[in-house]
Amino acid sequence: MADGEEGEGAKQPHHPDLLARLDSELSRIDEQLRALATAKDRVQSLLDAVVTITREVELPAVLHRIVTTAMDLVGARYGALGVLDESGEYLKQFIAAGLSEQERTALAEVGFPRGLGVLGHLIRHPEPLRVDDIPSHVASVGFPPGHPRMRTLLGVAVSVRGEIYGDLYLSGRRDGQPFDVHDENIVVALASAAGIAIENVRLLEQVRAGSEQFQRLLLPTLPDMRPFTAAAIYRPAVEPHHVGGDWYDAIMLPDGAVAVVIGDVVGHDLHAAAAMASTRNMLRALLFAMRTPPSAVLAQLDRTLEAITDNPVTTTSLARIEPAGNAWRLHWSSAGHVPPLLITPDGRAEHLFAEPGLPLNVNSEQRRPDHTHPLPRDATVVFFTDGLIEHPDHPIDESLHELAELATTHAALPLQDFVQALATHHPSDGHDDMAILALRTPC
Repeated sequence: MADGEEGEGAKQPHHPDLLARLDSELSRIDEQLRALATAKDRVQSLLDAVVTITREVELPAVLHRIVTTAMDLVGARYGALGVLDESGEYLKQFIAAGLSEQERTALAEVGFPRGLGVLGHLIRHPEPLRVDDIPSHVASVGFPPGHPRMRTLLGVAVSVRGEIYGDLYLSGRRDGQPFDVHDENIVVALASAAGIAIENVRLLEQVRAGSEQFQRLLLPTLPDMRPFTAAAIYRPAVEPHHVGGDWYDAIMLPDGAVAVVIGDVVGHDLHAAAAMASTRNMLRALLFAMRTPPSAVLAQLDRTLEAITDNPVTTTSLARIEPAGNAWRLHWSSAGHVPPLLITPDGRAEHLFAEPGLPLNVNSEQRRPDHTHPLPRDATVVFFTDGLIEHPDHPIDESLHELAELATTHAALPLQDFVQALATHHPSDGHDDMAILALRTPC
Protein backbone atom coordinates (compact mmCIF):
# COMPACT_ATOMS: atom_id res chain seq x y z
CA MET A 1 0.00 0.00 0.00
CA ALA A 2 1.26 3.42 -0.89
CA ASP A 3 0.12 4.85 2.41
CA GLY A 4 2.20 2.29 4.25
CA GLU A 5 5.40 3.99 3.19
CA GLU A 6 4.55 6.79 5.61
CA GLY A 7 3.73 4.41 8.48
CA GLU A 8 5.84 3.07 11.32
CA GLY A 9 8.97 2.51 9.24
CA ALA A 10 9.16 6.01 7.88
CA LYS A 11 12.14 8.22 9.07
CA GLN A 12 11.40 11.25 11.26
CA PRO A 13 12.46 14.65 9.95
CA HIS A 14 15.90 15.90 11.16
CA HIS A 15 16.03 19.32 12.91
CA PRO A 16 19.68 20.40 13.46
CA ASP A 17 18.65 23.74 14.96
CA LEU A 18 16.64 22.01 17.66
CA LEU A 19 19.55 19.70 18.55
CA ALA A 20 21.91 22.65 18.71
CA ARG A 21 19.57 24.47 21.09
CA LEU A 22 19.30 21.36 23.24
CA ASP A 23 23.10 21.03 23.38
CA SER A 24 23.40 24.69 24.29
CA GLU A 25 20.78 24.38 27.02
CA LEU A 26 22.42 21.25 28.42
CA SER A 27 25.77 23.03 28.45
CA ARG A 28 24.24 26.00 30.25
CA ILE A 29 22.65 23.72 32.84
CA ASP A 30 25.95 21.88 33.26
CA GLU A 31 27.75 25.18 33.82
CA GLN A 32 25.16 26.24 36.37
CA LEU A 33 25.49 22.94 38.19
CA ARG A 34 29.27 23.28 38.21
CA ALA A 35 28.94 26.85 39.47
CA LEU A 36 26.56 25.71 42.19
CA ALA A 37 28.94 22.93 43.19
CA THR A 38 31.84 25.39 43.27
CA ALA A 39 29.80 27.86 45.31
CA LYS A 40 28.82 25.08 47.72
CA ASP A 41 32.45 24.04 48.07
CA ARG A 42 33.47 27.66 48.70
CA VAL A 43 30.79 28.11 51.36
CA GLN A 44 31.83 24.87 53.05
CA SER A 45 35.47 25.94 52.90
CA LEU A 46 34.49 29.28 54.41
CA LEU A 47 32.60 27.59 57.24
CA ASP A 48 35.54 25.27 57.90
CA ALA A 49 37.86 28.29 57.94
CA VAL A 50 35.66 30.13 60.44
CA VAL A 51 35.58 27.08 62.72
CA THR A 52 39.36 26.80 62.50
CA ILE A 53 39.86 30.44 63.43
CA THR A 54 37.45 30.37 66.37
CA ARG A 55 39.20 27.34 67.90
CA GLU A 56 42.26 29.45 68.70
CA VAL A 57 42.35 31.02 72.17
CA GLU A 58 45.53 33.11 71.90
CA LEU A 59 45.60 36.33 69.87
CA PRO A 60 48.86 35.66 67.96
CA ALA A 61 47.54 32.24 66.92
CA VAL A 62 44.22 33.76 65.80
CA LEU A 63 45.93 36.41 63.66
CA HIS A 64 48.22 33.89 61.99
CA ARG A 65 45.31 31.50 61.39
CA ILE A 66 43.30 34.28 59.72
CA VAL A 67 46.11 34.78 57.22
CA THR A 68 46.66 31.12 56.40
CA THR A 69 42.96 30.27 56.08
CA ALA A 70 42.43 33.26 53.77
CA MET A 71 45.31 32.01 51.60
CA ASP A 72 43.76 28.56 51.45
CA LEU A 73 40.33 29.89 50.52
CA VAL A 74 41.51 31.70 47.37
CA GLY A 75 44.64 29.71 46.58
CA ALA A 76 47.02 32.60 47.29
CA ARG A 77 50.76 32.13 47.46
CA TYR A 78 51.31 34.99 49.93
CA GLY A 79 49.23 36.47 52.72
CA ALA A 80 49.57 38.99 55.51
CA LEU A 81 47.58 40.78 58.17
CA GLY A 82 48.60 44.29 59.08
CA VAL A 83 47.39 45.51 62.49
CA LEU A 84 46.87 49.26 62.78
CA ASP A 85 48.38 51.38 65.53
CA GLU A 86 46.30 53.52 67.87
CA SER A 87 46.19 56.39 65.37
CA GLY A 88 44.74 54.10 62.70
CA GLU A 89 47.17 55.52 60.14
CA TYR A 90 50.09 53.10 60.25
CA LEU A 91 50.79 49.44 60.87
CA LYS A 92 52.17 48.41 64.23
CA GLN A 93 52.23 44.67 63.53
CA PHE A 94 52.55 42.62 60.35
CA ILE A 95 51.83 38.89 60.30
CA ALA A 96 53.03 37.37 57.03
CA ALA A 97 52.79 33.85 55.61
CA GLY A 98 54.10 32.18 52.47
CA LEU A 99 57.61 33.67 52.58
CA SER A 100 60.64 31.42 52.35
CA GLU A 101 63.26 31.47 55.07
CA GLN A 102 65.61 33.29 52.72
CA GLU A 103 62.97 35.95 52.04
CA ARG A 104 62.22 36.33 55.74
CA THR A 105 65.90 36.76 56.51
CA ALA A 106 66.30 39.40 53.80
CA LEU A 107 63.21 41.32 54.94
CA ALA A 108 64.21 41.15 58.62
CA GLU A 109 66.91 43.72 57.87
CA VAL A 110 64.35 46.04 56.24
CA GLY A 111 61.63 45.67 58.87
CA PHE A 112 57.94 45.04 58.32
CA PRO A 113 55.81 47.45 56.25
CA ARG A 114 54.42 50.48 58.04
CA GLY A 115 51.53 51.11 55.69
CA LEU A 116 52.82 53.03 52.71
CA GLY A 117 52.19 52.47 49.00
CA VAL A 118 49.30 50.24 48.03
CA LEU A 119 49.00 49.04 51.62
CA GLY A 120 48.59 52.61 52.75
CA HIS A 121 45.92 53.14 50.09
CA LEU A 122 43.84 50.39 51.69
CA ILE A 123 44.33 51.94 55.14
CA ARG A 124 43.03 55.30 53.87
CA HIS A 125 40.28 53.72 51.77
CA PRO A 126 39.11 50.61 53.68
CA GLU A 127 36.86 49.18 51.00
CA PRO A 128 37.89 45.91 49.29
CA LEU A 129 40.75 46.41 46.83
CA ARG A 130 41.67 44.21 43.86
CA VAL A 131 44.81 45.04 41.90
CA ASP A 132 45.85 43.11 38.79
CA ASP A 133 49.28 44.73 38.51
CA ILE A 134 50.73 46.20 41.71
CA PRO A 135 53.63 48.14 40.10
CA SER A 136 51.13 49.93 37.84
CA HIS A 137 48.90 51.07 40.70
CA VAL A 138 48.95 54.82 41.29
CA ALA A 139 49.87 54.35 44.96
CA SER A 140 52.67 51.84 44.35
CA VAL A 141 56.11 52.79 45.70
CA GLY A 142 57.91 49.59 44.72
CA PHE A 143 59.23 46.70 46.77
CA PRO A 144 62.13 46.82 49.25
CA PRO A 145 65.27 44.75 48.56
CA GLY A 146 64.74 41.05 49.15
CA HIS A 147 60.96 41.31 48.83
CA PRO A 148 59.38 38.71 46.51
CA ARG A 149 57.96 40.24 43.34
CA MET A 150 54.18 40.33 43.59
CA ARG A 151 51.83 41.28 40.79
CA THR A 152 48.27 40.81 42.03
CA LEU A 153 46.71 41.92 45.29
CA LEU A 154 43.47 41.42 47.14
CA GLY A 155 43.03 43.60 50.21
CA VAL A 156 40.17 43.59 52.70
CA ALA A 157 39.77 45.55 55.94
CA VAL A 158 39.13 43.69 59.20
CA SER A 159 36.86 45.50 61.66
CA VAL A 160 36.34 44.84 65.36
CA ARG A 161 33.28 46.45 66.98
CA GLY A 162 32.92 48.88 64.10
CA GLU A 163 36.55 50.05 64.24
CA ILE A 164 39.15 49.13 61.61
CA TYR A 165 41.53 46.71 63.34
CA GLY A 166 43.77 46.00 60.38
CA ASP A 167 43.93 44.88 56.79
CA LEU A 168 44.16 41.44 55.26
CA TYR A 169 46.40 41.23 52.18
CA LEU A 170 46.63 38.36 49.68
CA SER A 171 48.87 38.13 46.64
CA GLY A 172 49.65 35.72 43.82
CA ARG A 173 46.96 33.19 43.03
CA ARG A 174 48.65 29.87 42.45
CA ASP A 175 46.90 29.42 39.12
CA GLY A 176 48.41 32.69 37.87
CA GLN A 177 45.05 34.40 37.45
CA PRO A 178 44.12 37.75 39.02
CA PHE A 179 41.77 37.73 41.97
CA ASP A 180 38.12 37.88 40.95
CA VAL A 181 34.87 39.00 42.53
CA HIS A 182 34.27 35.54 44.01
CA ASP A 183 37.63 35.70 45.79
CA GLU A 184 36.75 39.16 47.06
CA ASN A 185 33.35 38.07 48.37
CA ILE A 186 34.67 35.07 50.26
CA VAL A 187 37.56 37.01 51.82
CA VAL A 188 35.17 39.79 52.86
CA ALA A 189 33.03 37.15 54.57
CA LEU A 190 36.10 35.67 56.25
CA ALA A 191 37.21 39.13 57.41
CA SER A 192 33.84 39.63 59.07
CA ALA A 193 34.19 36.35 60.98
CA ALA A 194 37.81 37.22 61.74
CA GLY A 195 36.74 40.44 63.44
CA ILE A 196 34.42 38.47 65.72
CA ALA A 197 37.16 35.93 66.47
CA ILE A 198 39.61 38.70 67.38
CA GLU A 199 37.08 40.34 69.68
CA ASN A 200 36.27 37.01 71.32
CA VAL A 201 39.89 36.17 72.03
CA ARG A 202 40.53 39.66 73.41
CA LEU A 203 37.58 39.19 75.77
CA LEU A 204 38.96 35.78 76.72
CA GLU A 205 42.30 37.38 77.52
CA GLN A 206 40.58 39.90 79.78
CA VAL A 207 38.66 37.13 81.54
CA ARG A 208 41.82 35.07 81.85
CA ALA A 209 43.77 38.00 83.29
CA GLY A 210 40.96 38.80 85.73
CA SER A 211 40.64 35.17 86.80
CA GLU A 212 44.35 34.86 87.37
CA GLN A 213 44.45 38.08 89.36
CA PHE A 214 41.51 36.88 91.48
CA GLN A 215 43.25 33.56 92.10
CA ARG A 216 46.53 35.24 93.09
CA LEU A 217 44.74 37.57 95.50
CA LEU A 218 43.41 34.51 97.33
CA LEU A 219 46.90 33.04 97.74
CA PRO A 220 49.14 34.17 100.60
CA THR A 221 52.46 35.95 100.45
CA LEU A 222 54.91 33.67 102.21
CA PRO A 223 56.15 35.13 105.51
CA ASP A 224 59.76 35.33 106.64
CA MET A 225 60.63 31.68 107.26
CA ARG A 226 64.17 32.07 108.61
CA PRO A 227 66.20 30.01 109.25
CA PHE A 228 64.42 28.17 106.45
CA THR A 229 64.15 29.33 102.85
CA ALA A 230 60.76 29.05 101.15
CA ALA A 231 59.45 29.83 97.68
CA ALA A 232 56.12 29.26 95.97
CA ILE A 233 54.60 29.73 92.55
CA TYR A 234 51.13 29.47 91.06
CA ARG A 235 50.46 28.94 87.34
CA PRO A 236 46.93 29.08 85.90
CA ALA A 237 45.78 26.56 83.32
CA VAL A 238 46.03 27.41 79.65
CA GLU A 239 42.27 27.04 79.28
CA PRO A 240 40.26 30.29 79.23
CA HIS A 241 37.60 31.00 81.89
CA HIS A 242 39.64 28.79 84.23
CA VAL A 243 39.65 29.72 87.93
CA GLY A 244 41.31 26.96 89.87
CA GLY A 245 41.17 25.68 93.44
CA ASP A 246 44.91 25.11 93.96
CA TRP A 247 46.49 26.71 96.99
CA TYR A 248 49.53 26.66 99.25
CA ASP A 249 50.47 28.10 102.63
CA ALA A 250 53.41 28.08 105.03
CA ILE A 251 53.57 29.54 108.54
CA MET A 252 55.89 29.51 111.53
CA LEU A 253 54.18 27.87 114.50
CA PRO A 254 54.57 28.92 118.14
CA ASP A 255 56.35 25.65 119.03
CA GLY A 256 59.19 26.37 116.57
CA ALA A 257 57.97 24.08 113.81
CA VAL A 258 57.06 25.18 110.30
CA ALA A 259 53.68 24.18 108.89
CA VAL A 260 53.43 23.66 105.15
CA VAL A 261 50.22 22.92 103.25
CA ILE A 262 49.37 22.31 99.61
CA GLY A 263 45.87 21.62 98.35
CA ASP A 264 43.55 21.33 95.38
CA VAL A 265 39.78 21.80 95.42
CA VAL A 266 37.96 19.84 92.72
CA GLY A 267 36.52 22.15 90.06
CA HIS A 268 37.56 25.07 87.90
CA ASP A 269 35.17 27.85 88.74
CA LEU A 270 34.51 30.60 91.26
CA HIS A 271 32.93 28.09 93.64
CA ALA A 272 36.18 26.09 93.68
CA ALA A 273 38.21 29.25 94.28
CA ALA A 274 35.94 30.34 97.13
CA ALA A 275 36.10 26.84 98.66
CA MET A 276 39.87 26.98 98.43
CA ALA A 277 39.96 30.28 100.32
CA SER A 278 37.64 29.10 103.10
CA THR A 279 39.50 25.79 103.51
CA ARG A 280 42.90 27.51 103.68
CA ASN A 281 41.67 30.00 106.27
CA MET A 282 40.09 27.30 108.44
CA LEU A 283 43.24 25.22 108.30
CA ARG A 284 45.45 28.15 109.27
CA ALA A 285 43.25 28.82 112.32
CA LEU A 286 43.37 25.15 113.36
CA LEU A 287 47.15 25.07 113.07
CA PHE A 288 47.44 27.81 115.66
CA ALA A 289 44.77 26.33 117.93
CA MET A 290 45.80 22.65 117.90
CA ARG A 291 49.10 21.15 119.07
CA THR A 292 48.43 17.77 117.50
CA PRO A 293 49.86 15.65 114.67
CA PRO A 294 48.93 16.66 111.11
CA SER A 295 46.43 13.80 110.80
CA ALA A 296 44.42 15.12 113.76
CA VAL A 297 44.38 18.63 112.32
CA LEU A 298 43.10 17.28 108.99
CA ALA A 299 40.44 15.24 110.80
CA GLN A 300 39.16 18.32 112.61
CA LEU A 301 39.23 20.31 109.37
CA ASP A 302 37.25 17.57 107.63
CA ARG A 303 34.57 17.54 110.35
CA THR A 304 34.32 21.34 110.28
CA LEU A 305 33.95 21.46 106.50
CA GLU A 306 31.28 18.76 106.62
CA ALA A 307 29.32 20.62 109.29
CA ILE A 308 29.29 24.17 107.95
CA THR A 309 30.09 24.10 104.21
CA ASP A 310 29.09 22.44 100.97
CA ASN A 311 32.64 22.60 99.63
CA PRO A 312 33.67 20.16 96.89
CA VAL A 313 36.04 17.25 97.41
CA THR A 314 39.52 18.53 98.23
CA THR A 315 42.94 16.92 98.29
CA THR A 316 45.64 18.31 100.56
CA SER A 317 48.88 17.52 102.32
CA LEU A 318 49.71 19.04 105.69
CA ALA A 319 53.30 18.84 106.96
CA ARG A 320 55.32 19.99 109.94
CA ILE A 321 59.07 20.58 109.63
CA GLU A 322 60.21 19.85 113.17
CA PRO A 323 63.64 20.00 114.87
CA ALA A 324 65.21 16.56 115.29
CA GLY A 325 68.61 16.64 116.97
CA ASN A 326 71.04 18.60 114.81
CA ALA A 327 68.80 18.27 111.76
CA TRP A 328 65.07 18.18 110.99
CA ARG A 329 62.17 15.83 110.50
CA LEU A 330 59.28 15.95 108.04
CA HIS A 331 56.02 14.96 109.73
CA TRP A 332 53.05 14.89 107.40
CA SER A 333 49.61 13.52 106.63
CA SER A 334 47.84 13.41 103.29
CA ALA A 335 44.20 13.70 102.28
CA GLY A 336 44.39 12.00 98.90
CA HIS A 337 47.20 14.25 97.64
CA VAL A 338 50.26 13.50 95.51
CA PRO A 339 53.41 12.76 97.54
CA PRO A 340 56.02 15.41 98.33
CA LEU A 341 59.41 15.34 96.62
CA LEU A 342 62.65 15.37 98.62
CA ILE A 343 65.93 16.62 97.13
CA THR A 344 68.92 15.69 99.27
CA PRO A 345 72.01 17.93 99.63
CA ASP A 346 73.87 15.86 97.01
CA GLY A 347 71.10 16.57 94.44
CA ARG A 348 69.24 13.25 94.47
CA ALA A 349 65.44 13.39 94.21
CA GLU A 350 63.02 11.00 95.89
CA HIS A 351 59.21 10.98 96.02
CA LEU A 352 58.03 10.24 99.55
CA PHE A 353 55.34 7.68 98.77
CA ALA A 354 53.05 6.83 101.69
CA GLU A 355 49.41 6.00 102.43
CA PRO A 356 47.57 9.04 101.03
CA GLY A 357 44.34 8.80 103.06
CA LEU A 358 40.94 9.95 101.86
CA PRO A 359 40.39 13.44 100.42
CA LEU A 360 38.44 15.97 102.47
CA ASN A 361 34.63 15.97 102.16
CA VAL A 362 34.43 12.24 101.46
CA ASN A 363 34.14 10.55 104.88
CA SER A 364 35.12 12.57 107.92
CA GLU A 365 35.07 9.44 110.13
CA GLN A 366 37.87 7.75 108.22
CA ARG A 367 41.24 8.19 109.96
CA ARG A 368 44.35 9.28 108.07
CA PRO A 369 47.83 8.06 108.97
CA ASP A 370 50.83 10.22 109.87
CA HIS A 371 54.23 9.76 108.25
CA THR A 372 57.74 10.92 109.13
CA HIS A 373 61.01 11.19 107.25
CA PRO A 374 64.37 12.63 108.36
CA LEU A 375 65.49 15.86 106.70
CA PRO A 376 69.21 16.57 106.58
CA ARG A 377 70.54 20.10 106.51
CA ASP A 378 70.35 21.85 103.13
CA ALA A 379 67.59 19.50 101.91
CA THR A 380 64.68 20.71 99.82
CA VAL A 381 61.10 19.46 100.14
CA VAL A 382 58.74 20.20 97.24
CA PHE A 383 54.96 20.17 97.67
CA PHE A 384 52.88 20.45 94.50
CA THR A 385 49.44 19.90 93.01
CA ASP A 386 48.68 17.34 90.33
CA GLY A 387 48.47 20.00 87.61
CA LEU A 388 52.27 19.90 87.60
CA ILE A 389 52.42 16.28 86.47
CA GLU A 390 49.13 15.19 84.87
CA HIS A 391 49.26 14.40 81.16
CA PRO A 392 46.57 12.34 79.39
CA ASP A 393 49.16 10.57 77.23
CA HIS A 394 51.63 9.69 80.00
CA PRO A 395 51.25 7.35 82.99
CA ILE A 396 51.48 9.14 86.35
CA ASP A 397 54.60 7.16 87.30
CA GLU A 398 56.34 8.39 84.16
CA SER A 399 55.46 12.01 84.94
CA LEU A 400 56.65 11.66 88.54
CA HIS A 401 59.94 10.23 87.31
CA GLU A 402 60.30 13.09 84.84
CA LEU A 403 59.61 15.61 87.62
CA ALA A 404 62.30 14.00 89.81
CA GLU A 405 64.83 14.26 86.97
CA LEU A 406 63.83 17.88 86.39
CA ALA A 407 64.30 18.65 90.09
CA THR A 408 67.73 17.02 90.07
CA THR A 409 68.79 19.09 87.08
CA HIS A 410 67.85 22.38 88.73
CA ALA A 411 68.55 21.50 92.37
CA ALA A 412 71.51 23.91 92.68
CA LEU A 413 69.43 26.99 91.75
CA PRO A 414 68.24 29.55 94.30
CA LEU A 415 64.89 28.36 95.58
CA GLN A 416 62.70 30.90 93.71
CA ASP A 417 64.51 30.09 90.46
CA PHE A 418 64.12 26.41 91.26
CA VAL A 419 60.32 26.51 91.56
CA GLN A 420 60.19 28.72 88.46
CA ALA A 421 62.12 26.07 86.52
CA LEU A 422 59.73 23.32 87.68
CA ALA A 423 56.71 25.39 86.65
CA THR A 424 58.22 26.23 83.27
CA HIS A 425 59.49 22.77 82.27
CA HIS A 426 56.77 20.69 83.93
CA PRO A 427 55.83 17.26 82.49
CA SER A 428 52.07 17.98 82.38
CA ASP A 429 50.04 19.13 79.37
CA GLY A 430 49.03 22.39 81.09
CA HIS A 431 45.29 21.61 81.14
CA ASP A 432 45.09 22.22 84.89
CA ASP A 433 46.42 24.96 87.13
CA MET A 434 49.42 24.17 89.29
CA ALA A 435 50.84 25.27 92.61
CA ILE A 436 54.34 24.56 93.94
CA LEU A 437 55.80 25.29 97.36
CA ALA A 438 59.40 24.39 98.16
CA LEU A 439 61.10 24.67 101.53
CA ARG A 440 64.87 24.31 102.10
CA THR A 441 66.32 23.45 105.49
CA PRO A 442 69.22 25.50 106.88
CA CYS A 443 72.77 24.46 106.01
